[in-house]
Amino acid sequence: MPPASSPVELDEPRFDEAIDPAHPWVVIVWNDPINLMSYVTFVLQKLFGYSLEKATELMLDVHHKGRAAVSTGNREKAELDVFRLHEHGLWATMQQDD
Repeated sequence: MPPASSPVELDEPRFDEAIDPAHPWVVIVWNDPINLMSYVTFVLQKLFGYSLEKATELMLDVHHKGRAAVSTGNREKAELDVFRLHEHGLWATMQQDD
């Protein structure tokens, strides 16, 4: 006969930060030593439909400031944008806007 198991009491999950659906999510592209500036510009044009001028401006922010916010939206859109940027070899994260 298998041993009887005791009930286990679980704590409620705790979240480090509250998620407010009223605040949009921001997708950030970070500088890296691998991708060429022209490639980053190309990816921003391809994925987000930015003009060459806007994509170049964002790429220069990434290059000089270390990062640039490239899109905003709900959480699902931000997750998809980060995924697509990763597919193109760019380092990207998302955070909820304040």
